[in-house]
Amino acid sequence: MAPHTLVARLDSAGDMLLQGPAIRAVATGSSRVTLLAGPRGEAAARLLPGVDEIIVFPAPWIDAEPLRVSPAAHLDLVARITSLRVDTSVIFTSFHQSPLPLALLLRLAGVARIGAISVDYPGSLLDVRHLVDEDLHEVERSLSLAHAMGFKLPPSDDGALGVRLPLPPPELLRGLDRFVVVHPGTSAPARAWPAGHHRQLVQLLDEAGWTVVVTGSPDERVLTAQVAGNAGIDVGGRLDFAELAALLARAEVVVVGNTGPAHLTAAVGTPVVSLFAPVVPACRWRPWRVPHVLLGEQATDCAGSRARVCPVPGHPCLTSVKPLDVAAAVASLSGQERKVAVSGVSAG
Repeated sequence: MAPHTLVARLDSAGDMLLQGPAIRAVATGSSRVTLLAGPRGEAAARLLPGVDEIIVFPAPWIDAEPLRVSPAAHLDLVARITSLRVDTSVIFTSFHQSPLPLALLLRLAGVARIGAISVDYPGSLLDVRHLVDEDLHEVERSLSLAHAMGFKLPPSDDGALGVRLPLPPPELLRGLDRFVVVHPGTSAPARAWPAGHHRQLVQLLDEAGWTVVVTGSPDERVLTAQVAGNAGIDVGGRLDFAELAALLARAEVVVVGNTGPAHLTAAVGTPVVSLFAPVVPACRWRPWRVPHVLLGEQATDCAGSRARVCPVPGHPCLTSVKPLDVAAAVASLSGQERKVAVSGVSAG
């Protein structure tokens, strides 16, 4: 009998989207899939095919702004998972995260078979301790773990990112035809292209005849207004995550840094101009299985540092990228062949 499987990814929206192919593989070999997500990844989790139920838990060993450890919250999680009668669990992490705190909680909940990638000795916490080349792309890393646990994608699934369809229509933009999306916000300042460069880009694209839509979260409204100016359409803070996905799916090209919306863009099959700071390796985090242009100096002193604030004066890895360079990349990607929707998943 196929198992009830709990899969876990406890960090951000972009990280969650990159688990999509591995979660679909797990779903293929499971009777039911429960997904344990962090609060920052919940909205993305709700777009993933193959998930039957979502539990949200703010893991203090994972979250970038962790809450204090609450014994009651952890005991509640153990009780919840115990009540679900989970048979097996796959804990997905990035290279710098430990799966072992969650593995301990799952053991306390009675989960009989647990697998994860772990460089640390797991003792009796893991049944499958998987080891990988750390320069795998995050999608390949997760699929490798799923395979080690006995879950594989069917031949009809090519392993691209994907979302549940249909997506809600973005009412704010009804009637728009061909447009480019510019998303200036990032999860960390070290990954941000300067706002002034973004504003110049919007002006250049407008002069080239493009309609330009500027997106951002509610707390980025000042930034999106500055970037849009009089040349772009500012929708900062006006779209929820699913509506943003629908907008990105309709765009010709999206200009975005290495942040969650870059992976959401890839999940809906739209070409990406990726303004990629090398604080994390592009080989692990670049847009997956969509046409893209990667811009940004990768061989700099901050490479691989995981810095949230740039340690190099002048932020040269991204300030060296000129608006004209980005406009040329947009032109090169416009008209690229797009993905098509197959069986409720945006697949290549």
